Formats: sequence, C-alpha cells, structure tokens
Amino acid sequence: MDTWSAAVTLFLIMDPLGNLPIFMSVLKTIEPKRRRLILARELLISLVIMMTFLFSGQAVLDFLNVRQESVSIAGGIILFLIGLKMIFPQPGGITGLASGEEPFIVPLAIPLIAGPSVLAALILLANQDSSRMLDWSLALGAAWFVSATILMLSGTFHRLLGERGLTAIERLMGMILIMISIQMLLDGIGHYYSLG
Repeated sequence: MDTWSAAVTLFLIMDPLGNLPIFMSVLKTIEPKRRRLILARELLISLVIMMTFLFSGQAVLDFLNVRQESVSIAGGIILFLIGLKMIFPQPGGITGLASGEEPFIVPLAIPLIAGPSVLAALILLANQDSSRMLDWSLALGAAWFVSATILMLSGTFHRLLGERGLTAIERLMGMILIMISIQMLLDGIGHYYSLG
C-alpha cells in the first residue's frame, strides 16, 4: 500500500462527515467561542493518541496482554451506548455531561476520531512494513488534517442545517452508529473465537 492509499483509507475510517452531527450535538450546549478551543484540543489529543498507536500500539497491547479483538469489542460497546443516547436523548445529552460541561478525551478524541478501527488500522500498517514509518506518519497526518478541517467547520454546517436538520441527522446517525458498533462487536467476537 502506498502513502496516498493509506491516507485515503485512514480518512475514510475516521469518517469526519459521519461524525459531524455527533460533534455538533456534544458541543451544542457550549458557547461558540469555547467550542472551537475544545474541538482543537480534542483533535490534537486524538493525533497524539494515533501517533502513539502507530509507533507503539502493538507493544502496548502485548505488554498489557490485550488482543486487538478486545479493542474492537470495547469500542463497539462504547459506540453502541453513544448511538442509543443519540436516538433517545436525555437531559445530560449524548455524553451524560451536565449542560455546558466540557467533554474531555471521551467521546470526541476517543472513540470518535481515534476509534478502535483507526487504531487497529495503524497497528496493521506498522506491522505490514515497519521500514516505512515516515510514509505511514505522513498518511496519518494528511488524513487527520483533512478530518480536522471538516470538523472545525462544523459551525457552518450548523447554520446551514438548523436545529431540526441536526436533530434528524443526529437520530439517523445514531441508528448508523448502532449498526457500526454491533458490526465492530461481532467482528471482535468472531476474530476472538476464530483465533481460539
């Protein structure tokens, strides 16, 4: 796989367009000026986490004796719970945070940007050809930059769609997120049992 293909693959797995409604919903109770700072912070945290996994993810999993299937199953459960809260909103919102309270790392940086699928893909890239770590780093940087640009423009999408449009997209994305989370869960369980 070349650098360009790796970048496109990572971008598609990050799915910033699909995550837009979730980000807007999580941040909608926070004042607009603060929203951009939180978003920038979460994006930078996610980049650090993804770079860490690219360079040492397999070593960390081996040290903790955690298999990649466990990462997939845990990520599936978290996304399932987030999807349920999107379909059936509660006073605390998707994250269960009080109105105006800032999210920190979960759920924006992890698992929405640096999700289990991205982390697993980075581990696979590093294992595929460890002599090309510069290429994989460039691919990750490019995919992250395009995703970050799309997410930083979330306010523009908010003005275009309005509250009703966002609510409709949020419910739809909740359904899609539940389907993705169940697939991740089943994949993780399937790989676990196939490896014995």
